[in-house]
Amino acid sequence: MMTTMNVIETRPLKPLFLSYLFPAMIGMVLMSINILVDGIFVSHGVGPTALAGVNIAVPIFSILLSISLWIGMGGATLYSIALGQNNVERAHRIFTLSFFAMIAVVVVLIISLLFNLQSIAYLFGANDSTYPYVKEYLYIILLFGIFYTIENMLSIFIRNDGNPKLAMIGLITTSILNIVLNYLFIFVLDYGVTGCALATVISTMTGAAVLCLHFFRKQSQLKFVRKFFNWADVKSIFAIGLPSFIVEASVAVIVILFNVTFLHYLGDDGVTAYAMVNYIHTVLLMMFYGIGMALQPIVSYHYGAKLMNRVTALLKIGITTALILGFVIVFAAMLFPTQIIAVFGDNTTEIREMASRGFVQFAIGYLFLGINMVFAEFFQSIEKTRLASLIMLLRSILLFVPALIVLPIVFGANAIWWTFPVAESITALLILYYVKKNPKTISS
Repeated sequence: MMTTMNVIETRPLKPLFLSYLFPAMIGMVLMSINILVDGIFVSHGVGPTALAGVNIAVPIFSILLSISLWIGMGGATLYSIALGQNNVERAHRIFTLSFFAMIAVVVVLIISLLFNLQSIAYLFGANDSTYPYVKEYLYIILLFGIFYTIENMLSIFIRNDGNPKLAMIGLITTSILNIVLNYLFIFVLDYGVTGCALATVISTMTGAAVLCLHFFRKQSQLKFVRKFFNWADVKSIFAIGLPSFIVEASVAVIVILFNVTFLHYLGDDGVTAYAMVNYIHTVLLMMFYGIGMALQPIVSYHYGAKLMNRVTALLKIGITTALILGFVIVFAAMLFPTQIIAVFGDNTTEIREMASRGFVQFAIGYLFLGINMVFAEFFQSIEKTRLASLIMLLRSILLFVPALIVLPIVFGANAIWWTFPVAESITALLILYYVKKNPKTISS
């Protein structure tokens, strides 16, 4: 039988990478578009204050996604390494352990958040005008949040099991249904923000159901087994998946800190302007994350099979892809900022102009984001977790927080937009310097 392992090991690298890249990138973009769609429909159908409220609640997606990525990517890396070593039984145990570990963590987290909903909302940046919308949206998302994490984990493992197209189809199903239901619930039934949340929940559950079709595939290696628990494997899953957790958890932290900072310097208009840019950023960030998602299964497999020449070549392909994407985004932002921001139509001229100017400055960071994301995903895929975690901490906390504090104090409120490019560019330079001084890091 021609297994997934045979295909990965023998196929030329560029076609192999592309066969994973497009489904992964489309899938990740569609996942983020679900959030973007929520923003567009709420902006046009409910109003700018509701948009700000939903944006304030958006970090909950990052929190839930961070858990599923933490355990999912950690488990999937071990899963693909096991397949590369031709140890199918271990792959089964890793998948089962990852799935049930994630369920346990997410259930405890959701219960804790539901019992502290008001405190969480104000911590995220809500005020008296936005809190009713935050509460309305957040309650429903949390109540059914387990399905969001299940869908994401299944898509990760299905991609690692050699079926990236089904992972993409599941997320396409979610995205299309979310658009249809948002229109129905907001514009036809006038359910407001509640309708937006219901659309997200129902579409996610349907997408997860589509992904379950993979278990009926003859070539599938994904199987639940009874004997799966092992403390050493638990520790390895959480350790290897830590960089993925950091990148997504930091998204939540970044949005909260940006909301608080914009509110302090520019008031509610600043928060709404940032909300527009952040919805677009969420889509673009997922495109870069999609490059890493495409690299991870094939890099981890080749690493397990000790094919290091192909591992190094895959890194170069990933970096080149990320740089091309970064330049395309920067040029588009510089040429069409007003048109991009115009998708959020029901706002004042001042808010739209603030968002358009801010996006041009903010977009410079995409030139460097791809380098950081690809290197972090690469190091994670070959079990060099400390390096991957350090990259994510540099770009999201260690450099970002000081820049967010200092830039508006020194250069004025407008400089808040420069926080992202400053943190990403310094991180990229440090990575390139380190790799130049330690070339064996990427070849052994």
